[in-house]
Amino acid sequence: MAQETVSITDITSGRYRAQTISDIQPLEGVSRYAQISDDGQMVVSSDFSTGLVVDTIVDVAELTDIDDCALSVDGYVLSPDGKMVLIQYETNPIYRHSFTADYVLYDKQQKKSRHITRYNDQQQVPQFSPDSRWIAYVKDNNIFLQDVKSGTLTTVTTDGVKNKIINGIPDWVYEEEFSFNSAYVFNADATSLCWLKFDESDVATYSLQLYRGQRPAFAAFDDYPGEYSYKYPKAGYANSKVSAWSYDIASGKTLRINLLTQEDDYIPRIFSTEDPNQILLLTLNRHQDHLCVYSANPHTGTCERIIEEHGDRYIKEEVLENIKITKEHILLPSDRDGFMHLYLYDLKGNLVRQIDAGDYDVDEVYGYDEKTGRTYFSAARPTPSERQVIVADKKGTITPIASKRGWNTAVFSSDFKYFVNRWSDADTPYIYDIFDNKGKYHKTLLNNQGLRDYVNSMNLSKKEFFSFTTSEGVTLNGWMLRPAVFNPQRKYPVVMHQYGGPGSQQVVNSWSIGSMGQGGMFDYYLTQHGCIVVCVDGRGTGFRGSEFEKCTYLKIGELEARDQVETALWLGKQNYVDADRIAIWGWSYGGFNTLMSMSEGRPVFRAGVAIAPPTNWKYYDTVYTERYMRTPEENPDGYAINPINRAEQLHGALLICHGLADDNVHPQNTFEYTEALVQEDKDFKEQIYTNRNHGIYGGNTRNHLLRQVSSFILKELGVED
Repeated sequence: MAQETVSITDITSGRYRAQTISDIQPLEGVSRYAQISDDGQMVVSSDFSTGLVVDTIVDVAELTDIDDCALSVDGYVLSPDGKMVLIQYETNPIYRHSFTADYVLYDKQQKKSRHITRYNDQQQVPQFSPDSRWIAYVKDNNIFLQDVKSGTLTTVTTDGVKNKIINGIPDWVYEEEFSFNSAYVFNADATSLCWLKFDESDVATYSLQLYRGQRPAFAAFDDYPGEYSYKYPKAGYANSKVSAWSYDIASGKTLRINLLTQEDDYIPRIFSTEDPNQILLLTLNRHQDHLCVYSANPHTGTCERIIEEHGDRYIKEEVLENIKITKEHILLPSDRDGFMHLYLYDLKGNLVRQIDAGDYDVDEVYGYDEKTGRTYFSAARPTPSERQVIVADKKGTITPIASKRGWNTAVFSSDFKYFVNRWSDADTPYIYDIFDNKGKYHKTLLNNQGLRDYVNSMNLSKKEFFSFTTSEGVTLNGWMLRPAVFNPQRKYPVVMHQYGGPGSQQVVNSWSIGSMGQGGMFDYYLTQHGCIVVCVDGRGTGFRGSEFEKCTYLKIGELEARDQVETALWLGKQNYVDADRIAIWGWSYGGFNTLMSMSEGRPVFRAGVAIAPPTNWKYYDTVYTERYMRTPEENPDGYAINPINRAEQLHGALLICHGLADDNVHPQNTFEYTEALVQEDKDFKEQIYTNRNHGIYGGNTRNHLLRQVSSFILKELGVED
């Protein structure tokens, strides 16, 4: 049977996108979970052991009090007592994690519903107090508190002003680089509400120009362009001044928590504990190599440092994402022994024990069971390109409980008796199975059988994983995709795709593999035109220990580009590769790496495409850039390693693409780089996308973008599109 044609329109329309089970929210104290129904009209609870629906938490049809909108559930927040639910709808994204939305409060027992305030008066990050008496939320950079029974509204803060003061939610750089969207908590007995305040008055403003555009169109900019201005701290410049505060709900008094920090320290997390007199605050110094955990009393504002972690070169952001606060413990990830492992502390900061050890990195942390002393997590085992779900007992014995070769991730019940496991490999879409905590299979919830059958019927070639050693003695891992009808006597052009950023990973035995995910279908599109597609993770990428990842410190771009060039040289020695027809492309850091590789000095690439690339790290934000590079003043030689300074060395045909409304990697990067190319008399092609952000999507945009990428590469490699 001939291979069925893969089309770009099928890729961008989601034809090959696997079904997923999302928004699973374990219910406290029981082996049940809540989730949104497929039609978006209900929130239901299901049994973790069977996956069967056992209760309807809310049905939109029951919201008879709400008649001024067409409501479809985008998200939900359950009250701790289980009697109420906040229903999120008409969601409007802001940045990567943040959004505003309308919220309806539904009382399950009384079967009554009402808006928190009024329709189309959108809020951010609402949450219930631990006793379910209060709802707090953020609106217009201020925090509000509402009595659930009476609806009485209390204004907690009044100083919130756009582009100046933010209460209870992070600023742009905290949200983007520390990966969170809520910065407030109640204490355990709901007598206090504690939050982080961001004073971004001294942060420089960046303005993006907006046009009328299409899909969506902005009528206000029909004749004259508009601007979107926001605070964006670039490397070496001022950050927000961040402080921690507490509000006494009974008295209405506010006090500042006395954190023992420097003015430019980061406060990237705030946690509640089960002790009403304790909240926890995490701090990082600006170099991000010193992490502290502080215990604060919300009633007095007194603060004590209980844990200190000194990182080798820097502390990874994933530590913040994976730290877990339990009833009696703090579970802290650390790569202090050369690999990311877990360490258990009590709430006074005393180290209880190291949870696991070995030559592998922990990836996701699922939790610590106080009753049994068992810890649940995933790790890059048995190879860095795979994941196992693991349980570690009190003695440190680790046992894989989801270990089928490929990629396993889990969602555990709150009592840790069951988990939903998502498995896939490079050639198989996601399968969701229920297991118990001993690894016994119970039931399959979703197997994507239709997509699996369709993909199998296409007679696609299999991904091949490989390793090779560079001329510098560095072993690199990669994957390769050959045309379905492959003749080893022929010499094929090669398209290399990569990302290469610190801690990233593209060589994964998962359905997320490939330049655009979906099982690598865009890469198959290139193979059906006679190309081999290759991806190699160079130095600086993750899950091979801290030394492999952190060796690029203070000089990001240099070793990564060298490894991509080494990959091209190795490929050129294979008898089935045409060494004169190798292209490279990437997005974001991958775009930066493309430009660096094409100007590394060894002319191995015929062509390249860079999408939304950073071109000088002084243009990028403080948190990300300084984590790996420190400031331009401290590390001028490191910052000098950039594509703009290497413009004269660019070799090969280049297409560069950027969205004009990219709030992450600003268009400034592309404009300054292409100006350098002009002055060096280097030819290039440029594709600009009106009003599009870093993701470059909306309407027909993504379809158009991928067509430009593929057409340019195939033409330059001498392959007919």
